[in-house]
Amino acid sequence: MPLPAIFSCARQPRWWALLIIGSWIAHSVATLSLLPPWTMVPVLAGWLGLGWLFRWGAPRRPREPTRVWPWSLLPIAIGGLYVYLADSFGDVDLGAVFFHLQAGMEDHGGADRNIAAVLYTFSMVLLLIAFTWLIRVDHRWRLSERPLALLLLASNPLFYGVGQRSASIVTDDGAWLERRYVAPVINEAPADPPNLLLLYLESIERTYADTERFGDAYADLAALGQRARVFEGIQQLDNTGWTMAGMIATQCGAPLMPAGLLHDSQFEPLGKVVPGVDCLGDLLDEQGYHLTYMGGASTAFAGKGIFYEDHGFDRVMGREELSPRLDDPDYLNNWGLYDDTLYDITVEEVRQLSQGEAPWAIVNLSLTGHAPEGYPARRCEQRQGDYDGIDILYSVKCSAWLARDLIDRLEDEGLLENTLVVIASDHLTMRVSAWEQLVSGERYNTFMLLGNDVPPGNVDRSASTLDVFPTILEAMSFEIDEHRAGLGVSLLSPYPTLVEQHGVENVNTRMREETALQNRLWEGLVPEQQHDEEASTTEQVVETPEDATGEQPADVQ
Repeated sequence: MPLPAIFSCARQPRWWALLIIGSWIAHSVATLSLLPPWTMVPVLAGWLGLGWLFRWGAPRRPREPTRVWPWSLLPIAIGGLYVYLADSFGDVDLGAVFFHLQAGMEDHGGADRNIAAVLYTFSMVLLLIAFTWLIRVDHRWRLSERPLALLLLASNPLFYGVGQRSASIVTDDGAWLERRYVAPVINEAPADPPNLLLLYLESIERTYADTERFGDAYADLAALGQRARVFEGIQQLDNTGWTMAGMIATQCGAPLMPAGLLHDSQFEPLGKVVPGVDCLGDLLDEQGYHLTYMGGASTAFAGKGIFYEDHGFDRVMGREELSPRLDDPDYLNNWGLYDDTLYDITVEEVRQLSQGEAPWAIVNLSLTGHAPEGYPARRCEQRQGDYDGIDILYSVKCSAWLARDLIDRLEDEGLLENTLVVIASDHLTMRVSAWEQLVSGERYNTFMLLGNDVPPGNVDRSASTLDVFPTILEAMSFEIDEHRAGLGVSLLSPYPTLVEQHGVENVNTRMREETALQNRLWEGLVPEQQHDEEASTTEQVVETPEDATGEQPADVQ
């Protein structure tokens, strides 16, 4: 096209409108279909070609422009929100959205996502302006615009998800999970209860152990696994796929179903987090344990501090409590402490607790693997070389090495005698630079046990993070009812897990219909009359006849 023609097109508002709309379409296609960024170019070119062919915005027989507001503005905006969430996190979890809106977003470390949100908002405003202009000047678009609005709503997963959650209010059976929930109880404790060191490695899923796809990124954890009990089939259910949900699943045996309308102060942050169930901290507190939570990020974010304080922990320490102990006060990332300094302070905490007479438990949450790029520590850069700021596998390798180094240091000092060490990912990672490789196959969470006479070896069973809770209790030699706690089943027992019996998809479907377990989780936030009605109609059973599978207990490998 000659330059004068290009300049002539640039002076026509229709081409600017089509360019803006086409750019959004191209970006959405590339984001949602996991196509490489260069595919945006042919998609945009195809859109502009259609615009030229059909003379969108300049019909041959134009009608008088009409000052109307398109019905599609809201569906387009909701669609843009979904694209933003998918671009930021990969799999969009409505439960995470609802929970964080109610639990509070203060002191989060996603400064880079704030910038992205501003850019998305600006581009969305341009898109809505461009689409409104096209509807007003081209009567053909006006005629098809209402069906387009319905199509956009019907095809938006956010709208579909909200519809499913709304449908759960009137479902015939909203207590499928509640009937399978077993309140965690310790029936008998060992004479010499072991200590517990629970290391959550942010987003370091077991999928990274595949050397063909990810090289040696997971090598240090694989080395630890040679002398650990490694569980290979830990899948991720709905409402367990973000940090707070992952910790509650693995410590309470329940999915973090958001409070929703059960929260009686809708515009205030939650004052309690899952107050209706007993979790790992509650049970260990009753056994006389000294409990400490340590994490580099702020405990104010997403109700983390509230959860641990309300569930038996004696000390809850995050960025605000730990940063004054740094030798270099400026050695912080967007979220808080780097893991090398967090682990230094963890060693100090173990030393101090080991001098006491009471058994102790430390729950530790890392940051190195946090999406989208991670936060590798200085010690890793000294060991691995310069970091390019993008490659998540660099951060995965760093996180794995730091965890192994921490355990080696504690063992060298003799601080892990009579101690169970648990290494687990809090959840599957969100969108990162290796996203296409991660989603190309099955994905599993990390979960391994070291120490306390747990025999090494690999266990390959279909399970979920709900099963981590009772497995930890039995690995600590506590006797629990039916090898169960919450919805979880100990993977050290031969009894089948919820996933083995019913499958991930079926459990997720039932979870979307569940109201009774949600009420149990948030007991105290539920209006009293509603709670009484639920209690009078729900009877806890292990299995109903229509759900029975007749399966025999699974063999422990």
